[in-house]
Amino acid sequence: MIVTTSLNYLSFSRGLGVRLSASVLVPVLFTSAMAASKISGVLLKQNHCHLLSRNLARCMGTFKGAVAGEPEKPVMKSQDIPGPKSKELLSQLEKIQQSGSVQLFGDYDKSIGNYLVDVDGNVLLDIYTQISSVPLGYNHPDIFKALQKPENLRAVMNRPALGVFPGGDWPDKLQNVLLSVAPQGLSHVTTMMCGSCSNENAYKNMFIRYQRNQRGGSISFNEDEMTSCMVNLPPGAPPLTILSFKGAFHGRTLGVLSTTHSKYIHKIDIPAFDWPIASFPRYKYPLEENTRENKAEDDKCLAEVSELIEKYNKAGKPVAGITVEPIQSEGGDHHASPEFFQKLQAIAKENGAGLLIDEVQTGGGPTGKFWCYEHFNLPSPPDIVTFSKKMQLGGYYLKSEFVPQQSYRVFNTWMGDPGKVVLLEAILEVIKRDNLLATVEASGKVLMNGLGSLQKEFPNLLNSLRGRGTFLAIDAPSSKLRDEMISRLKKKGVQAGGCGDLSIRFRPALIFQPYHAEIFLDIFRQVVKDING
Repeated sequence: MIVTTSLNYLSFSRGLGVRLSASVLVPVLFTSAMAASKISGVLLKQNHCHLLSRNLARCMGTFKGAVAGEPEKPVMKSQDIPGPKSKELLSQLEKIQQSGSVQLFGDYDKSIGNYLVDVDGNVLLDIYTQISSVPLGYNHPDIFKALQKPENLRAVMNRPALGVFPGGDWPDKLQNVLLSVAPQGLSHVTTMMCGSCSNENAYKNMFIRYQRNQRGGSISFNEDEMTSCMVNLPPGAPPLTILSFKGAFHGRTLGVLSTTHSKYIHKIDIPAFDWPIASFPRYKYPLEENTRENKAEDDKCLAEVSELIEKYNKAGKPVAGITVEPIQSEGGDHHASPEFFQKLQAIAKENGAGLLIDEVQTGGGPTGKFWCYEHFNLPSPPDIVTFSKKMQLGGYYLKSEFVPQQSYRVFNTWMGDPGKVVLLEAILEVIKRDNLLATVEASGKVLMNGLGSLQKEFPNLLNSLRGRGTFLAIDAPSSKLRDEMISRLKKKGVQAGGCGDLSIRFRPALIFQPYHAEIFLDIFRQVVKDING
């Protein structure tokens, strides 16, 4: 076995053990398991208490991707989170903007790997990772190295309007970075800024393709269409619809908000389109004990999809597309079977509707495959796959038939960000080099097995364990108990998050190792045991 690690810009700060500076990078290469074993033994025998020796010794037996220089374990400095410094900063921020969602203020100079450090010096094992958007943890050395290259700094400094004045290297960047991980069969990519605007514009692609088909493939517009669209009336502004699912989350901008159905606070007071909303499966767990019930749930939801499409088509509101998450994340980590998605795709094709799979939260590897929908064995690729979060910028992959044939139909000033592609390029190189999807699978098994044991030990407090890779969730009996668990985890040094009404969701970085899972499980058991009394 070859284990490669780095000492990540280390200097030791009081009480924490790690502080980063962009001046030193010491590569350490262990070229054989024997050498690794010897070095590990020497470090342990010397009984050094500083973090470096313990972290290197521990990394010998990990999967690739571990970041040296991490704290040994969570460390709490303040009695509560937010601590005094975070509270003071919050009071300042509240005078400037609505800040009710702020949990703490991070110290992103000290944060490293899987550990988020806040301004009060609390060191938190982060299994939430900025709402599932940090693929390699904090201050990864390969990201530092990428940003030290002059050509990459210039990409950050000189941000072009990509739809009009792209840089000379832009086609190569799209081909070699974004298209290198494109879903099979999707040869085009459109870059955007975030998940919401990715879905928002992808809906437009589905509408444009649908209307082109209605015109028999013509891309010419008559005078009535061109005039009526300017006052928001048909035929130029046709009453087309997108079918979505109850519990879904596709963003908060005005258009996609009509397909978001996870929490009322996202939608209340905002006008919405009259678009069809179908039920998404709600499975009983464990799956192996509820096969018949869950298949019936699939059939019921799919029948509802077909009925809604027929109803809206007859009402003169044709369904141009279906939008669906491979796992309903914000809405409560709801899963559906491969058979459900296979049949959903067939329904879309039968009705001439596009199928958009929203991989904003699931894409980039956390389920053990780069794209979650790859678990479903679809007979053909989806029509559009949207992305953001771990991919650093937003955008979507699409089939050629969904690409508008006229310019400016999908357009904005930035059309993405070359600086984020610089980060993504470095991230993808690390994922491939360190085989991080294997790490995700291994750590996911440790998490799943450990959570399964806790679920059996405390069936009154934990239920419905589910997930793929490290993209997991487990339910509490009530929102109050779920929130209490998350609060107690934070007080013991774990940054976690919830979703839906009952779920704790797990969204660690791709570098999250099996030993990180063990650290979490030990703390979580303490929390659940204390609540159980």
